[in-house]
Amino acid sequence: MTRNFTVILEREPTGGYHVYCPALKGCHSEGETEEEALRNIREAIELYLESLIAHQEPIPEEQLQVKSIQLIALL
Repeated sequence: MTRNFTVILEREPTGGYHVYCPALKGCHSEGETEEEALRNIREAIELYLESLIAHQEPIPEEQLQVKSIQLIALL
C-alpha cells in the first residue's frame, strides 16, 4: 500500500533544516541539507508507522489544509 504524507521543512537560523509531518504528531527530524532532512523524515515516518502497526493503532488520515492569509503591514 502506498500512502502520501505532507512534510514541512523549516530552515534553521543556525543552519540545517527541521522537518516534521503534521499528520503524525511528534514525528520530527532534521538534517544539514534539505536532502538529508527528507531522508531522515522518511525514516522517522516509517518507524512511526511500524510502531502504530505493532500496537494495533490506526494510521491517521491526513487532513491537512494549507491556506495563505494576507495581513496589512503595520509598519
